[in-house]
Amino acid sequence: MDANGWDALGALGDPTRRAIFELLARRPRSVGELAQHLPISRPAVSQHLRVLKDGGLVVDHADGTRRIYRLNPDGLAAMRAYLDRVWDEALTAYQKAVETDPESEQEQ
Repeated sequence: MDANGWDALGALGDPTRRAIFELLARRPRSVGELAQHLPISRPAVSQHLRVLKDGGLVVDHADGTRRIYRLNPDGLAAMRAYLDRVWDEALTAYQKAVETDPESEQEQ
């Protein structure tokens, strides 16, 4: 995952990838198990998993002839840290704006 969290956020920009992400949040699954819950083929699921993996959100391991995918705690932590930082910056900017423009409080 990149330092900014953009790769992860970009990976979740697709509704199908968000659905896969949410399924994996419940428990680890194989491509076949994921495909059973989605209106797309196994190869399409694999392509979406590759994007999620490249974004740092998913990791996999071999289990016999299958690969089992699960959410990557490190990637989730990095994305959360990014969102927390952006949120803190937004709150700080709002606080500064209110403090420098006392009339804005009177208008509310």
